[in-house]
Amino acid sequence: MSHTERAGQAIDALLDRVLAEKRLVGAVVRVQRHGRPFYSKAVGFADREAGTPMLPGTVFRLASMTKPVVSAATLACAEAGLLSIEDEITRFLPDFRPKTPSGEAARITIRHLLTHTAGLSYVFLQPGESPYHAAGVSDGINRPGISLAENLRRLGNLPVSFTPGSAWLYSLATDVLGAVLEKASGQALPEVVRDHITRPLGMADSAFLATAPERLATPYADAAGPGEAPRRMTDPFTLPQVDAGQLYFSPGRATDPDVYASGGAGMVGTAEDYIRFLEAIRLGGAPILNPASAAAFVGDAIPGLDTGLGDPGWGFGLGVAHLRDPAASGTAQNPGSWAWGGVYGTSFWVDPEAGLSAVALTNTSLEGCNGPFTKEIIAATYAG
Repeated sequence: MSHTERAGQAIDALLDRVLAEKRLVGAVVRVQRHGRPFYSKAVGFADREAGTPMLPGTVFRLASMTKPVVSAATLACAEAGLLSIEDEITRFLPDFRPKTPSGEAARITIRHLLTHTAGLSYVFLQPGESPYHAAGVSDGINRPGISLAENLRRLGNLPVSFTPGSAWLYSLATDVLGAVLEKASGQALPEVVRDHITRPLGMADSAFLATAPERLATPYADAAGPGEAPRRMTDPFTLPQVDAGQLYFSPGRATDPDVYASGGAGMVGTAEDYIRFLEAIRLGGAPILNPASAAAFVGDAIPGLDTGLGDPGWGFGLGVAHLRDPAASGTAQNPGSWAWGGVYGTSFWVDPEAGLSAVALTNTSLEGCNGPFTKEIIAATYAG
């Protein structure tokens, strides 16, 4: 039996098990190795209550898998001379001037936004009542009824957590980056992403608005208790986290043309589309980036800093997590692998040394984005 067959059987067995254990409602998994199909399957339900099966072309809310796409669009704009990643963001957003903890003006560059070293944060990372809650800041996955400009005004009035560049903190930086791209290009963010990323790659189903709602996967949340099934999300839906704040979802955001385009969490797309994006970067960037930009995108851009992701061994590039030490992380992936995920239950990983690009899109949060499934699917891919 070949490695491909053994891995395929291992992934099949895992998907059967997580569905039987009611950890996921449905999933689409796509893996390519050395540019050729390695594994492809859709399992479970896109809509459990309606009995709608998951299909290869099901559209998912990508949530934070939007970030790598917008980050790559930023590097494409840099190549086009519209900006430099070393620019201070006040060149484009002159009113966005948060203060450091000591009260000084925070000097934030585009590089700081790309690497999440700007000192910004997320509401869901703030336990209890925080200045982020009090200011009414949106994380980009709910429908706050405000514009992006207003959300950034609120965010910019809050102090950053540290001097930019001195630490790493996952944050709304990519939403700020989206506003920078709009000012630098003179286009709306969806147009920037379309022109620089999705259209050149033929990602026909990837956008900031789901134009075919009937193809959109219904979102679910982890079961409330052992043995129970995942809960169908309402709109709005609040999901408490252990040792952190609450996640505020609005699934209807994906079909609402009046909501602002969140550069950090707003896109929808398919597994087929996203693996095209991953393969383009893995193979050197064409037709969206030059080789130097593609290498910088996935390389470790924060040496000496700890990401605090709860998984040792990882650094961060200009838009994706970068694997420094597989042994510390307990993964079969090779050094230099890169990955990320989205809070609605999506994840991807790329192992350049093994020639692997993989996407695992589920409609179950949080199991499908940072639950045990995300490690199990990687392990199954390397089985044999």
